[in-house]
Amino acid sequence: MQITTPDIGVDKATVAEILVKVGDQIAVDDSLVLLESDKASVEVPSTSAGVVKSISVALGDEVSEGAVLIELESDAAAPSVTAKAEEKVVEPAPVVATPEVVAPVVASQSVTSAVVDVQVPDIGVEKAVVGEILVKAGDTIEVDQSIVVVESDKATVEVPSTVAGTVESVEIQAGDTVKEGVVLLKVKVAGAAPTATVPASVASSAPAVESVQQAAVVTAAPVATGAVEITVPDLGVDKAAVAEILVSVGDRVENDQSIIVVESDKATVEVPSTTAGVIKAIHVSLGQSVAQGMPLVTIEGESAAPAVQAPVAAPQVQPQTSTTSVVSAAKVEVAPVQTTGVDKLTKEQSVENAKVYAGPAVRKLARELGVVLAQVQNSGPHGRLMKEDVFAYVKARLTAPQASPVAAAAPAVSGLPKLPDFTAFGGVEEKVLTRLQQVSIPQLSLNNFIPQVTQFDLADITELEAWRNDLKGNFKKDGISLTIMAFIIKAVAHLLKEERDFAGHLADDGKSVLLRNEIHMGIAVATPDGLTVPVLRNPDQKTIKQIAVELGVLGQKARDKKLSPKDLQGANFTISSLGAIGGTAFTPLVNWPQVAILGISPATMQPVWNGQGFDPKLMLPLSLSYDHRVINGADAARFTNKLTKLLADIRSLLI
Repeated sequence: MQITTPDIGVDKATVAEILVKVGDQIAVDDSLVLLESDKASVEVPSTSAGVVKSISVALGDEVSEGAVLIELESDAAAPSVTAKAEEKVVEPAPVVATPEVVAPVVASQSVTSAVVDVQVPDIGVEKAVVGEILVKAGDTIEVDQSIVVVESDKATVEVPSTVAGTVESVEIQAGDTVKEGVVLLKVKVAGAAPTATVPASVASSAPAVESVQQAAVVTAAPVATGAVEITVPDLGVDKAAVAEILVSVGDRVENDQSIIVVESDKATVEVPSTTAGVIKAIHVSLGQSVAQGMPLVTIEGESAAPAVQAPVAAPQVQPQTSTTSVVSAAKVEVAPVQTTGVDKLTKEQSVENAKVYAGPAVRKLARELGVVLAQVQNSGPHGRLMKEDVFAYVKARLTAPQASPVAAAAPAVSGLPKLPDFTAFGGVEEKVLTRLQQVSIPQLSLNNFIPQVTQFDLADITELEAWRNDLKGNFKKDGISLTIMAFIIKAVAHLLKEERDFAGHLADDGKSVLLRNEIHMGIAVATPDGLTVPVLRNPDQKTIKQIAVELGVLGQKARDKKLSPKDLQGANFTISSLGAIGGTAFTPLVNWPQVAILGISPATMQPVWNGQGFDPKLMLPLSLSYDHRVINGADAARFTNKLTKLLADIRSLLI
């Protein structure tokens, strides 16, 4: 029995790994071969149980749908026999010549359909849990439409469909654990062959008919053209910056070819074209902030197949008894799609790359830059190579000392200079940053462009703490941890409704402040991997108890690495607390595009002068950092002063 390459959604893929060897006993659905394309990595499962008799592919081979991968010896006692259907040849029946008779020959429309498996793509982890199923049997879906949400301890990912059609069945359930290659849906995909009409004229003279053979021409539908606007897809974040424009006006692009690279603080995404054609206009520029639905480029679109003319031979007409119509099918050769990428690696180097754990986009980048991945130091989870690793490798090679003297490069306009060599001072030991710390660096670097000032103040929370101690016993019975943070959040949310600038954003043109209609507060949470900031929605509309409950849930999700992208989006003010760690004050960094952040340090008992003597008071240090382009120093002082009064007497919230 032969195991062949299934429909993997691309014309060709490379054999990245062979997961079995000759003599292995395998079961149904055991993974046999790992295939890589520029779009995804797919593990091909076995469709039968048996023993591996032979392996028909090698690492680095390019395969397409139907190519033989593995030869299996079935477990069944009797050998598997494949019956080959005999081709039945129908000879044209004799035709009686009839004067002035025109017989139209019509090729009936042939509609074909197939059921395609939509599988789990390479999501960067070995296993993930199905968190949500977004479609059901009977639904009509489009290419790239999100169908399933899967969650791992690292991230939540919406899996898009690779085909368009009707959902035949859903093969998984919410809560199932899945991995790359597992079938999610079965989708019925339909296609139709165009109707062709061949006019066949019959001559009136019998002797003349014997020597006449007519040629009919079947012309495919003309190429469909028209301007198509490619827009920003759903990236899982409110906004992202254009990091790279991969095409120019006049370039011809293919369907699914990457055209723009956008970056957020969470990920870098290549936006593909949804059609083939020629770039007519580019609507974005480097560094521009874009959101879902914004136009990126305009493409003069065209259909996938050009018009094809194929000669069709008409049957000879014989002066016999019956009349019949015959159509001979024309075989049309479709020219292979021209690839647009540039492969700078030899076949041997490509084989070496196939042995390294890396995603399709990283492999494509390595091929284009001529990088052998085996020489690159990985930093991703489970030894996975990331794009940043390739860029770092290339940068190191480009900046390495040359054998011949070269002119010193001018220092960069921005950024820090290269580190000196510490070998003479005892050397160094490298400690790799966590993935969370690495992806936070670009976002934190944005603070270099914000003129930040910090306003310090002290709040008397003596009575507030006493009230909290009275309440926390009953809260604890309900399994709720009542911390001082719940009261601070409630007070700040109340104040932000009055001081709306502090929860706004500076417009891109620098001429106005965008005032938000709702309050969504980021709460910084320390985890073993670094700092993360989940968002508490509408705290101004919630009670202290509701806020305390949600704080506990968000904090636990952060520590368990179960925060979804939506849990991290949309904040317009942030609070960062050092808790009981220590310290007297600090200057938190404004988290762009926000304009303010409140830092909370540990409260301490301090002597406070009452006019006649000193009273012991529990004083809470406040550190309000703000963007000076939007907020003046007097406004910041007024804000913290109002906040200290609210915390000193929380009852004023009711007035």
